[in-house]
Amino acid sequence: MTAIIEPTPVADTGPEPRPGVRATVRWAAGHVGLVAAVVVVATVALWALIPELFVHYDPYAVDTAHKLKPPSGAHWFGTDQLGRDLYARVVYGARASLTGSALAVGVAVLVGTLVGSAAGWFAGFTDGLLMRAIDVVLSIPGFLLAITLVVLLGFGVWQAGIAVGLTSSATFARLIRSEVLEARTSAYVEAAITSGASTLDILRRHVIPNSIAPTIALITVQFGIAIVWIASLSFLGLGAQPPEPEWGRLVADGRNYIATRGWLTLWPALTVVAVVLATNHISRHVTRRSS
Repeated sequence: MTAIIEPTPVADTGPEPRPGVRATVRWAAGHVGLVAAVVVVATVALWALIPELFVHYDPYAVDTAHKLKPPSGAHWFGTDQLGRDLYARVVYGARASLTGSALAVGVAVLVGTLVGSAAGWFAGFTDGLLMRAIDVVLSIPGFLLAITLVVLLGFGVWQAGIAVGLTSSATFARLIRSEVLEARTSAYVEAAITSGASTLDILRRHVIPNSIAPTIALITVQFGIAIVWIASLSFLGLGAQPPEPEWGRLVADGRNYIATRGWLTLWPALTVVAVVLATNHISRHVTRRSS
């Protein structure tokens, strides 16, 4: 008699994930650092855009009965010397910090593109004059120059952003100039010149769009640097003014209590460090992809 072997039941593990989902999971598993960096940047960006989703405390509300309280379930980061919730001030402080940094990068890209394009396209005397001016700017310590410009422009986050942007524009100008020098001898630019296009149209439609692409990695690096500089200017009292929450301003407010109430400086400082490290990690990934 032949024995009948019953088939072994197979456990139902649910539907198989689609190939696209599996590929995404494998990619995320191999890029944990990049995913973490994107999450940090995205979270802080949401803090700046819609802080109400993350905190229900008023960052300006003074409550002296609960001043200098340590971190707890009610106040995750503790409270400051006026009883204001520190977590709320860190979250709302993202708006000032990121706004100032974004303004700084925007000014740096705009001014650097204009100066670099003019130097690279017109060459000759114009190139020599503009590049000597750029050399002078780069010879001055950047943060010292930013402090000088803030003193001239006035105190505030917007003024600090403009000052940092003008200081950083020299780096973008050099990079754009080198790209424009290469683009002006390309075939598509020569074709545009032959077709009778004006200099402005050639720069706007052909040269600048093709020259600015390599600056993407530099933009992400500069954004992290701008965050540090904006926070440093606010720490010195040249950026955000009380009672406006800003990360550097928060560190400055807590420095008198650092020996006994360390959380007042710890959490804002860690936030700056986390965001800068995240932007630098993203920049390295962008650089590797573009190289």
